[in-house]
Amino acid sequence: MSLVLTLGFVHRASPSAFYVPCAKVGNLLRRACLFLSVKMGILLYGTVSEQNVDGKETCGGVFLQAHPDRKSSYGKPNQVEKVKKIRELSEESLELEPLCSELLGFFAERMISGETLRRNAVMQKQCGGDQIVIAFTYRKNGALVSCKYRDVNKKFWQEKDTEKIFYGLDDIKEASDVIIVEGEMDKLAIEEAGFRNCVSVPDGAPPSVSAKDLPPEDRDIKYQYLWSCKEYLDKASRIILATDSDSPGQALAEELARRLGRERCWRVRWPKKNEMDHFKDANEVLMYLGPTVLRETIENAELYPIRGLFNFSNYFDEIDAYYHRTVGYEIGLSTGWNSLNELYNVVPGELTIVSGVPNSGKSEWIDALLCNLNKKAGWKFALCSMENKVREHARKLLEKRIKKPFFDTRYGESVERISVEDLEEGKRWLNDTFYLIRCENDNLPNIKWVLELAKAAVMRHGIRGLVIDPYNELDHQRPAIQTETEYVSQMLTMVKRFAQHHSCHVWFVAHPKQLQSWVGSPPNLYDISGSAHFMNKCDNGIVIHRNRDAKTGPLDQVQVCVRKVRNKVAGTIGDAFLTYNRVTGEYTDDG
Repeated sequence: MSLVLTLGFVHRASPSAFYVPCAKVGNLLRRACLFLSVKMGILLYGTVSEQNVDGKETCGGVFLQAHPDRKSSYGKPNQVEKVKKIRELSEESLELEPLCSELLGFFAERMISGETLRRNAVMQKQCGGDQIVIAFTYRKNGALVSCKYRDVNKKFWQEKDTEKIFYGLDDIKEASDVIIVEGEMDKLAIEEAGFRNCVSVPDGAPPSVSAKDLPPEDRDIKYQYLWSCKEYLDKASRIILATDSDSPGQALAEELARRLGRERCWRVRWPKKNEMDHFKDANEVLMYLGPTVLRETIENAELYPIRGLFNFSNYFDEIDAYYHRTVGYEIGLSTGWNSLNELYNVVPGELTIVSGVPNSGKSEWIDALLCNLNKKAGWKFALCSMENKVREHARKLLEKRIKKPFFDTRYGESVERISVEDLEEGKRWLNDTFYLIRCENDNLPNIKWVLELAKAAVMRHGIRGLVIDPYNELDHQRPAIQTETEYVSQMLTMVKRFAQHHSCHVWFVAHPKQLQSWVGSPPNLYDISGSAHFMNKCDNGIVIHRNRDAKTGPLDQVQVCVRKVRNKVAGTIGDAFLTYNRVTGEYTDDG
């Protein structure tokens, strides 16, 4: 006599009686059964039967089946647990009864009619003594597969070991539009507004949206009812998410949308209850505003937002603010120099490239501009100035702020210098206005590192402007297959996204390439070393040029050449002339 062990496999979501013969084992394994759990939710189970050598069975077979624990099986594919058999239910076995007059009155107060209750087979059950609870019957193809109970105190519980499906599943069997709500009462309320193509989730809403990636269908335990009803939902071309207006309700909408596909989802915005709050759900709208308003609310559902895809309606508030100038900087912030304001104004979220030959005063002019913006609008700034020592940069900024020289020798010997009191006040101003981005080791910073710190400065200190000075002091390592032109384009895209996302103006200083035949005129933005993309991708392009020939004009004259303005509201192309005060570092105009 020998023992034959027959092993079969089955996916846990659809057990079957399909067997694959695997091995013969000796008498030591008599009446033993081997259970193996393998990855991806595949389970092996076995039957054991004794057979004579002529193949005739002499002893009955033994059949066992197991599933891994649904909560602990993630990362533990070898753990196995007995499967709970799905119960067969009936109204008689659950001792369900038609609704009594008391519960009919309860629903009537909530605007739910007897006809709606009868059509949805809402019943009651006696639980311990005289307590009567509502029984929401879950049906599939007309058969009772589950039941959920609610008492008058809004306590819920469900029958154990039953199939997880939507409440009202049969109502969406052939529906092209499907409405999903958060509770059975809302499903009934939606029907009172004229929509039968509505279902409710069985388990309410999660506290928040999960930060994890979507699990495979067979491990998506909390939302197993979705996959159990997949054949119904696959037929729907439009799914309207009418979940509660609170945070869990919105989290449920997001969890459903990410599983069902945002592209076919709409969402309901419940009407306002007052200036601060919205109505919570469908039943509340039905009770306070009536079925007509509820129907209109469902019919006016909005497209569910898809990240990166928008309607202009998403921006109507911003457009209105732009038109009425209620934000404050719609047409740009004044530079502080009237002659330049006709050509260039500072708009949050834009990128300005500043160029010029060496020693033309690019950094000095930007510092003066920042001082003007701080004085006029209280702006704060992050400075990534790699050519300046901190003490030298502080001196330049303080001189422009206090309008006195830092020292009383050489350039400042003819004017009263900054006093100790001025210095203390100026230091407080420096500390409150500017935040330094500096790499304290010998490594060159890269643009990603700079932007990460600038983002931190936006979040922590509320900066409105970022200065990167200059381009050639950054680390520009790139893949061997990437050209410098491609790299510059990619880098400037990162800078512009930072500016737009954080509504922060960025000034980026870039030197021109070595001009072999320079004759003293202002360089062109296309002369910037590295790539023409500095000109192509910026919002504004400015060249700072200082007169070096006394025969052609004053030596303290600075020419601000505005060579590009993408936004015509903010300015136009042209030249403005400022006078530079070498003692205090100020720039003035006659405008």
